[in-house]
Amino acid sequence: MTESIKKGWTAADIPSQTGKTVVITGTGGIGYETALALVHAGAEVIMAGRNKNKGAESIRKIRQTNPIGRIHFELLDLADLSSIKAFSERVTAEFNSLDMLINNAAVMNPPQRKLTSDGFELQLGTNYLGHFALTAQLLPLLRQANKPRVVTLSSVAHLSGEINFDDLQSEYSYKPMEAYAQSKLACLMFAFELQRRSDKAGWGLSSIAAHPGISRTELIPNGSGQNSPAGIIRRFAAFLFQPAAHGAWPSLYAATAKEVVSSTYYGPSRLRETRGHPKVARVAPQANDMKVAAQLWTQSEKLTKTIFA
Repeated sequence: MTESIKKGWTAADIPSQTGKTVVITGTGGIGYETALALVHAGAEVIMAGRNKNKGAESIRKIRQTNPIGRIHFELLDLADLSSIKAFSERVTAEFNSLDMLINNAAVMNPPQRKLTSDGFELQLGTNYLGHFALTAQLLPLLRQANKPRVVTLSSVAHLSGEINFDDLQSEYSYKPMEAYAQSKLACLMFAFELQRRSDKAGWGLSSIAAHPGISRTELIPNGSGQNSPAGIIRRFAAFLFQPAAHGAWPSLYAATAKEVVSSTYYGPSRLRETRGHPKVARVAPQANDMKVAAQLWTQSEKLTKTIFA
């Protein structure tokens, strides 16, 4: 199935989202801009993150621009399976259905290998395994919605990624960018595998992937550090990075456009997908390896002790 994306699509083209409920992981950068646009479009947004103060500040800023917007913050640490469980239980107790889950939050390139609360390598654990577990636990709510969507963010870095089952947690060799690329390849493969499993089991989901290109967010400084080579470039050559609001366009298109095709990957259209309006993005050949995707899914269920019911 092919689709025609409106040339020059922006957040201004989002159709009304009134009556829809959305969970977005991440309170800054792309997550913030995604939440802002969806609140303006009429959605009720649950912004989920691990930092209460940062979450409260993001909510305050959004309400300044839209005092009647429906948005609130919920505590969620994707590097802690118990936090994911508690968050999912709170959302399930409060809402009857969930129209949209946007798996957005990420960490990138910590110089030294770090672990999540459950002993996973931090990038794989946060970017991929945390979202895997979250999606599984919110699946019952998603299934209660009309045409629910799950949008999972990958990265241009996935192009160099490999799923290394012999050292999935980078215990024997930790190279920051390789671990990040693996985590983002896993996210893209998860988006495709989720659609295959939904089609087979009749979950009724539309699973879509997106990436923000290279955007002005705090992802690099928070991960590599302000004084790392990447952090210095981010600080002193900000013009190389597109605004975070533009980086959110592919996610927003995937989440809201009526013509979106399930199991498709969207990204920016210019300069090798580093910036610009949304288009269908390039998918690395390894991302379409269904055998590896199935093995990764099984491994992820075991690691997170999570089953997609």
